[in-house]
Amino acid sequence: MSIVKISDENRQKVIGFFKEHWDGSEMVISSGVYYCDSLDGFIFEENHKVLGLVTYVIHGNEAEVISLDSICEGRGIGSLLMAEVEKRLQLYGVKLISLVTTNDNLNALKFYQKRGYKIEAVFTDAVKKAREIKSSIPLIGNDGIPINDEIKLVKSL
Repeated sequence: MSIVKISDENRQKVIGFFKEHWDGSEMVISSGVYYCDSLDGFIFEENHKVLGLVTYVIHGNEAEVISLDSICEGRGIGSLLMAEVEKRLQLYGVKLISLVTTNDNLNALKFYQKRGYKIEAVFTDAVKKAREIKSSIPLIGNDGIPINDEIKLVKSL
């Protein structure tokens, strides 16, 4: 197993991962529209198979995680990827890292808060606005919870 930086050499793996698991890499959130397969980030690989990846953007001394995926939950892949991102961002002089998740994603809220992230803001009806751009965003999410809002979490590095 290894964690490698996303590069031109492995970009096709990233594109394939998003096609297979998300039917594309477009991410529409309150901070903008992103194409995750073109962003900086890291891949977690085992036996030449991508089991997880994280993407981010840097804005001066702040960064935003755009996507974090692990197809093998409970193995620590997400934790390893986030630790790598935080370590790398600190080397770049980034002081604050943020991300958004949706109101139905209780697992993500637990995951990030356990790792020192704090809720900074709730963007009411942000997902409704995102659906105007990307109509494939589902109405109902995890545990039958209607997906309406985004929750921004932040952590000082």
